[in-house]
Parts: sequence; C-alpha cells; structure tokens
Amino acid sequence: MHRERVSENVYWFQSELYAQVTAGVIAGPQWAVVIDTLAVPEETLVMREYIEHELGLQVRYVINTHYHADHTWGNCFFPGATIISHAMCRQLMQEKGIPSLEVAKKNNAALRQVKIVLPHLTFEQGEFSLRVGKKNLVLSPAIGHSSDGISVFVEEDRILFAGDAFMPMPYIVDGNIDELAASIRKIGRMGLENIVQGHGDIILRGEIEAAVKENLAYLSAIRKAVRIALKRKAPLEYLDEVGIEDCSKSRVYLGGLAEPLHRRNLRALYRHMLENKDSVETDE
Repeated sequence: MHRERVSENVYWFQSELYAQVTAGVIAGPQWAVVIDTLAVPEETLVMREYIEHELGLQVRYVINTHYHADHTWGNCFFPGATIISHAMCRQLMQEKGIPSLEVAKKNNAALRQVKIVLPHLTFEQGEFSLRVGKKNLVLSPAIGHSSDGISVFVEEDRILFAGDAFMPMPYIVDGNIDELAASIRKIGRMGLENIVQGHGDIILRGEIEAAVKENLAYLSAIRKAVRIALKRKAPLEYLDEVGIEDCSKSRVYLGGLAEPLHRRNLRALYRHMLENKDSVETDE
C-alpha cells in the first residue's frame, strides 16, 4: 500500500491490491478522522495500524464518501468510531451493501470477517462541518458517480477528498453523466491545492485544470458516441468499436481497469439515452 503525507496532519493511502482505491486520514491532537476505507481488509488494517502506532491516535470518525463496497466495507475495522455519510449513503448501504456482501463472502474467504456497519450520523441538505484540531472539514454533495456521493474539503489546506466524483476514469454506471459533469466543473472552480481522487494518484494544483478538462472531454466524447449509435441500425456493434483512446483516455489508467470501465460506461449511457430518446433528440 502506498502512503503519503499530503500536508500537515493530512495523509493519503492508496491500495496496491484493488483499483488504486484511496483513503485519507486527518490527524488531530487527540484523535483522527478516516475518509473512506479500503477494499481489502488487510490494507484497511494496515492503515489502522499506522494511525494507532505511528500517529498514536484512535479513530473517532470515519467518513464514507459513498456507499460502494471499496469505500465502506472497512467500516467494521474501526470499532467505536462514529460513521458519517449522506443520508442516502446509509440507505443504499442497507438496501444494496448488505445483500452484496453476503454474495461476495461466498466467493471470497478474505471477506468472512467483514460486516456492514451503517453510518451513525448523516445529513441530507447543504453541508456538514467537522472540526479536527486546527482543520475544518466541510462535507458537501458531489454526485454523478452515484446518487449519494459527497466530498470532504480540508478548508485550511484547500485539499479536496473528492471520492469517486473525480477519478482518472469517470464512471457513471451507477450514476448520471450530467450530474457528474456538474460536479467536476464545480471542483475545477474551487481553487484547490490538491485533489485526492477516489481512485488513482493525487492531483496537484498545476495539474487540476488539465485533469478537469480531460474528464469533461471524456464525458462529452461518450455522449457523442452514444448519440451516433442511437442513429445506427446496429448501435451496440458501433459502440464496440469506440475505443477508450478515441474518447481522450488511456487504457493504462487504474492498473488496466480503465478499458472495461469505459465499455460499461458506453453500455449504461446507451441504455439511459435509449430510454430517454425523445428528450435527447429534443436537446439536440
């Protein structure tokens, strides 16, 4: 697992075992806040070990940026911590996370010790603030990758833990392309020092503008591809020919997972636009 100190008392962890998923830690004088957990139990436990023994702190709060398994299934490894999320995240963890884990346990022995721990503290409207020593954390909606997404802004350092609203490869299968584009634009206007993506490496201040443009260009490209496909006699065959490089992204992103994610994006957007074909044609 990779680890880096982003700024004073702000730490970043990145999985080496699953999709470069990331987590964060904000260290206070007496306790710490974890932002998301990691997909593989052993890596979440290594992160907890670092917090408790290297930083000398206990975790008081765990923030879930959204309900997906790779960001929440490690909640159970922080016993006694208060879990914070958007209200919809709690609902989706209960409705989808619990049955998904039961299925996953049958195929993966490493997950036998995992249990779903639902958020204890949620918010629905506006923002939620949490003070950690000298740091003020502002939780606010960042939807589009999923309907429950939030980001965590470290106000003093202008660091944003963006969750999966910002990734090397935008992913909309469980979300909405328009909402994700709006979230990415908002992030681009925040004047940030760093973006901690939900997957992938940290984006530095000088790289943010280009990363925002690249992600928006990708979303625009897949939207255009699907609109063309909808006018073809064999739309799915056409989409199969639309490669990831044709849409301004590299197949090497996320350890090689970018290409299958791209394929899923195209199919999901096709289904959505097919269902809403009349309104799509009106927009054009």
